[in-house]
Amino acid sequence: MRIFTQKADILNFILEKKASATIGFVPTMGALHHGHRALFELCRAQNEVAVASIFVNPMQFNNPEDLQKYPRTPEADLAMLEAAGFDAVFVPDAEKLFEGEDFPQPDLGSLNDVMEGKFRPGHFEGVYKIVWLLFRYVQPDKAYFGQKDYQQLAVIRRMVQQEDLPVEVIGCPTVREADGLAMSSRNMRLDAASREKAAAVSRYLLSLQRHFTLSAAEMKAAFEALTRSLGFEPEYIELADAVTLQPLDRFSGAPAVICMAYYAGPVRLIDNVTLN
Repeated sequence: MRIFTQKADILNFILEKKASATIGFVPTMGALHHGHRALFELCRAQNEVAVASIFVNPMQFNNPEDLQKYPRTPEADLAMLEAAGFDAVFVPDAEKLFEGEDFPQPDLGSLNDVMEGKFRPGHFEGVYKIVWLLFRYVQPDKAYFGQKDYQQLAVIRRMVQQEDLPVEVIGCPTVREADGLAMSSRNMRLDAASREKAAAVSRYLLSLQRHFTLSAAEMKAAFEALTRSLGFEPEYIELADAVTLQPLDRFSGAPAVICMAYYAGPVRLIDNVTLN
């Protein structure tokens, strides 16, 4: 597996391969876990050249403390990617990655007004710009993202459409622990008690997916009561259209998604399930 730290070097590697091979790409922020393996396996199976990136993007953190505390496990990350049979990994330095770049100005429309866009101002502009930049140097044919970040996936698809990029964006189902908790790098920061309680919140979300009969208002009240009873701080839970992500008052049977965010102590967790 080749490890690149410079933009010019990864681009030269890609240009050598691209004429005769398909390029699959998995952008990550490191702290890799079993949930990432599903992305890696699909990328490896569907492409002749498999590339990943490891980069904790400062542009998408609106909380400096959250950026500082984001888990970093570089040696284990590289070992996992090598075991997955990846051909290359791009591990850039932020200052050199951003140097000389003229970023597009994101137009996120209504995606920036709800849920993560509402509660994390500037977050999706940072996601849009970094994925655009990584695509510029990796030039993938297919790129793979987890559906646990459902709204982020919608933002990336919008970016690809707006910037007219020849990339197929593939969303991969959320991978969960045996107790229902969605796998996340942030789980590493949970103590044992918070970890167990967070799984209870995810099981509540999964129960809604199996049989949803509530109004959005009733769901919000139940979510707030549950999280507060566990000692957590609720941020939002929304029933939304699966494509536009605009809030719904009730589930009509058309494709929808339930997205939630809350604080387990200092650790912010998100999760979602789709309906129909």
